[in-house]
Amino acid sequence: METPIARTSRWRRLLPRSRGRWAAGVAALVVLAGAGTWTAVADDSAPAVHRQDRMMRVDGVSVDTSYFTTGGTQRRPAVLIGHGFGGSKADTRAQAEQLAADGYAVMTWSARGFGKSGGRISLNAPDREVKDVSRLIDWLAARPEVQLDAKGDPRVGITGASYGGAVSLLAAGYDKRVDAIAPEITYWNLADALFPDGVFKKLWAGIFVTTGGGCGNFEKQLCDMYERVAVSGKPDAAARALLTERSPSAVADRIKVPALIVQGQTDSLFPLGQADAMARAIEANGAPVSVDWIAGGHDGGDMETGRVQKRVGDWFDRYLKEDEGAATGPAFRVTRTGGIDSTDGAALTRGASGDTYPGLRSGAESVELRGGTQKFSNPAGANPPAISAVPGVGGGLAQLSTLGVGLSIDFPGQYARFDSAPLTTSRRITGSPTVRVNVKAGAGDAVLFGKVYDVSPDGKQQVLPSQLVAPYRITPAQQGKPIELTLPAVDHEIDSGHRLRLVLAATDLGYASPAAPTTYTVSLDGPLTLPTAPGLTTAAAALPWWTWGLPAAAVVIAAVLLLSTRRRTATPAPDPALTDVPLQITGLSKKYAKSADRYAVRELSFRVEKGQVLGLLGPNGAGKTTTLRMLMGLITPDDGEIRVFGRAIRPGAPVLSRVGSFVEGAGFLPHLSGRANLELYWQATGRPAGDSHIEEALEIAGLGDALARAVRTYSQGMRQRLAIAQAMLGMPDLLILDEPTNGLDPPQIREMRDVMIRYAAGGRTVIVSSHLLSEVEQSCTHLVVMDRGRLVQAGPVAEITGSGDMVLVTSAEEITEPLVEKIAALAGIGSAVRTDDAHGLLVRLDGATSPQLVTELVRLDLPLTGVGPHRRLEDAFLTLISGGSA
Repeated sequence: METPIARTSRWRRLLPRSRGRWAAGVAALVVLAGAGTWTAVADDSAPAVHRQDRMMRVDGVSVDTSYFTTGGTQRRPAVLIGHGFGGSKADTRAQAEQLAADGYAVMTWSARGFGKSGGRISLNAPDREVKDVSRLIDWLAARPEVQLDAKGDPRVGITGASYGGAVSLLAAGYDKRVDAIAPEITYWNLADALFPDGVFKKLWAGIFVTTGGGCGNFEKQLCDMYERVAVSGKPDAAARALLTERSPSAVADRIKVPALIVQGQTDSLFPLGQADAMARAIEANGAPVSVDWIAGGHDGGDMETGRVQKRVGDWFDRYLKEDEGAATGPAFRVTRTGGIDSTDGAALTRGASGDTYPGLRSGAESVELRGGTQKFSNPAGANPPAISAVPGVGGGLAQLSTLGVGLSIDFPGQYARFDSAPLTTSRRITGSPTVRVNVKAGAGDAVLFGKVYDVSPDGKQQVLPSQLVAPYRITPAQQGKPIELTLPAVDHEIDSGHRLRLVLAATDLGYASPAAPTTYTVSLDGPLTLPTAPGLTTAAAALPWWTWGLPAAAVVIAAVLLLSTRRRTATPAPDPALTDVPLQITGLSKKYAKSADRYAVRELSFRVEKGQVLGLLGPNGAGKTTTLRMLMGLITPDDGEIRVFGRAIRPGAPVLSRVGSFVEGAGFLPHLSGRANLELYWQATGRPAGDSHIEEALEIAGLGDALARAVRTYSQGMRQRLAIAQAMLGMPDLLILDEPTNGLDPPQIREMRDVMIRYAAGGRTVIVSSHLLSEVEQSCTHLVVMDRGRLVQAGPVAEITGSGDMVLVTSAEEITEPLVEKIAALAGIGSAVRTDDAHGLLVRLDGATSPQLVTELVRLDLPLTGVGPHRRLEDAFLTLISGGSA
C-alpha cells in the first residue's frame, strides 16, 4: 500500500512546476530595502534563534518581513506564518521562534495595510497579498539554508489564523510550490461568511472595516462595495462576486496539499460550516485532511494555543520533513467543555476524535417538535433586535453558554417557537441540525434567524449553544412551499429531561433586517433532525475514576493528584497585611511555551500603593504584556505570586472584580451610541445596574454630548476614552491600561493623560503601559522599568529621571561612535549612549565621579559645552535598558 509520504513525494514529482503569472525571478521583482538586521531572540536555550528584519518591495509596495533561523548552512524546510486581520508580523513572533528552534526556516510578514507594510488592504487579492506570498517564497528559494525540491522551489508550508489562514489556502491554490498548509479559524468563501444566505452580517462587517483602519485604508472598490451594502442593508450580486473571487473557494480545485484545518466553535464570524466546505473540497482533490474544532474562535473562548501550535508543528514534521514517526493526530477532533476546575477557575475540557471526518450531518436522529402555524412581526426599522452573538462582548457570552448560562434575548411578538417533549435520554449534537418549514411573508423577502435552544426541565433557563444563529433570506418564489433550513453547527450535549426549542426570529442584532414592517407566517413540515457523529471516541475525563471512590481512599487519591501532570494549586489565604495594597508582585516568572530555559518574565517583584499612577516601561519583548495578562488572571505564572488587596490572583478570582482593564483595544458596536455600548457591556457582566457607576465613569472620561451619538461617528480619541470609560465601569480600585494613547494626536493624548490623573485622584490606582515616554513622565507618579523579562528599576519618576549616576555630556562637535566606545570602556563607567543629534552623550557612572569623567573627556580631546545630571525620562530609559542594569 502506498504510504501518505510516498503519495506526497509522488504528487511533488507529478505536479507541474510552472509558477503561472508569478514566475519571475527574485532579483527582478523583489527589491531589498537595506541589508536587514539580525537579532538574537533566544536566551540560554540551544539552539539560539536569530531574527533578520527586512523591508521588501513588491511591485512598489513595502512589505515588512522577519526571518527566523538557528543559523548554519544545513538545509531545512521553510514555514510562512500569516497574521490575523488588524494585526502584524509581531503577533506571530513566538510561534516563529518555536518553529525555528524546531528546525525550520521561518518567515513572517505584515500584510499590506498593516504594521509597517505599505499599500492598501485588498482582502487577499490574488494580484496583491497572494502575490506577495509568492515573492516571499521566491526569496526563500534563494536562501542557502532552505531545502529545495527543485531550482526555485523551496520545501515550504504556510500557517496562520483568520486572515493569515485564508492566505495560506489561497497561496496553495495559486502557487504550486506550497507543500502543506495549516489554516486556523478562517473562511472558505468570504461572501458566504459576511452575506450568509443573502443576509448582511452588518456588525462583523463594520468591525472588519474599523479594525482595518477605516474604509479609506481599503482598496477603493472594496470600500465602495461596503458602503453600498451597508446603506442598502442587502448584498448585491456584484458584492458577492467581489468577495468570492478573493476567497479560497475560487481555487478549490487547485488546493492539493496536506491540510490541517483548525476551526473555532465559538465563532459567529467564520462558523464551522466554512471549515466543512474547505475540508470536503481539499479531500476531494486527493490530499490528506485533518479537521480540529477548538473551544475558542472569533467570539472568544479557549484558543488552545499550546495544543494547536504543537499539532501544527507535528503536521509540518510529517509533510515537510517527511518524518514518518510524526503523529499528525486524528482525522477529526473536537474539544468538549464541561464544568469548571474549582482549583484555578479554568474550564474543564477533553477531546473527542474519530478516524474519519464526519461532516456536519452524520448520524442523523429525528426529534418531533410541537407547535402549529404561528404569526409574528418584523417591527418597523427592525428594532428592537433579538440578541445572540455580540461581537466585542460575544466571547464572554459564548463561554458562558458552554457552562449552561443562557443570555440570548428574543422579543415577544417577533418570533415563532417550537418545542420538543422532554428528552428521555441525553443527546449530543455534533454538526448542523436541519428542519423543514413553510414560510410566508406579508410582502417581499422573509428574513429569518434560526436557533436551537437547550431548555431546562423547569423551563426557566434556555441556553443557546455557542450563541450561534443562522440567517435565511426566503424569496417570494420559495414561500408557501416546504424549504429546508440548516441551523448553526455546534457540538453540544443536551441532558435527559431537557427540551429542544426551535426559534425563528424576525431580527438579530448582528444582521441587517428589512426596515419595512411586515408579518411572517411559519409552520413546520417535519421533525428537527440532529447530527450525532456516532463514530467519535471521547477522551477520558480529566480526573481518574477513583476520585469518586470511597472516602477511605482519600489519602491515596490526594497523593496521585499531586503527581499528576495537571497542575492544581490551591488558592493561598488572604494576607491581612496587604489588605490596603492594590498590587504586590513577588518573584513572578513565566517561561515561553515548550521551553525549559527561556523566560518571558523572570523573578519580577514590585509593589504599587493607593493613589499612584504607575508607568510600566520596557522595549518590545520586555515582558510587559505577559505581566499584565498574568495580573488580570488570563494566564497563570510558572512561579511567584500576584496579590491584589492581599488576595492571590487566579483565573476567575473574585478579587478581579476590583480590577478594570483596557488591553489591546475594545470592540464596540458601531451603530449603537456610546452610552448604549457601555450599558450593554455592563449587562453582559451579570452584575446589578446600580453597581456600574456609569455616570461617574463618564464624568471622568469627559465624553460629554458624544455619548448620545453612534460610535461610528467617533474620532479615535473619543473611542479610546469610551474604552477607558468601559474599563472604569464599577469604579474598580485598580485600573490597568495597555497603550491607551495608541493612534491619538497630541491634544487627544493630553486629554487621556488628564483622564488617568483624575481617576487616581480619588484614591484609586492606575497602571499604564506605554511607549510614549514624555507622556509617562507627565502623567505617572511612579515607574517600573523592565528589560528581557527582568526588573531593571522601580521607584518615583523624579527619582529615576534625576538619579545622580546619570550624566548628560554635550559637545560642540559630533561625538563619533569610536569615541563613544572608548568612553564606555573607561574605568568606573557603566554605559555610554549617544543622543539622536550626536552632540550629546548619556553616561551612567558606575564608580567614577563627574570630575573624573570630565578629566577623561578632556584627555580624549572632546570639546565640552556642558556636563550635568540629566532630567529626561527618555534618556534614563535608554540608559537603563542599554545594559546598565541586570
